[in-house]
Amino acid sequence: MATCITKPRIIRASGLLISAAVVFLSTVGAATYFTWIPMPLGMAYLALSLLTFVIYAIDKSKAKRGVWRIPEKTLHLLSLVGGWPGALLAQQLLRHKSSKTRFRIVFWLTLCLNLAVIGWLFSATGNAFVRSLVVTFS
Repeated sequence: MATCITKPRIIRASGLLISAAVVFLSTVGAATYFTWIPMPLGMAYLALSLLTFVIYAIDKSKAKRGVWRIPEKTLHLLSLVGGWPGALLAQQLLRHKSSKTRFRIVFWLTLCLNLAVIGWLFSATGNAFVRSLVVTFS
């Protein structure tokens, strides 16, 4: 009887990054459904992630054709305002902007800044700030 020896499965960083983006978006979706986070915030993350993924796909297509490209600052702005899960998925699945070191550094900074702001908004201070804005503009 022959035994079959299989190679150990290597978990690549790209798989972990894809999983992280999917888990984050799933968590946002569930938190929105159960009203643990405001509906506009949850919908914004989901919509911005989809939009950002599509913009990356368009930019990848333009890069292949050698035509005018979407400015990197636009891609970074989309990540900063909440589209980073879509950007992360696009970087891994489309292999777009995934090897340019300077771009990746700025991308990770936008992701961290976005999460820091969201974290602050859910703190007592941030929550009071949001409530004061709602009262001011109501």
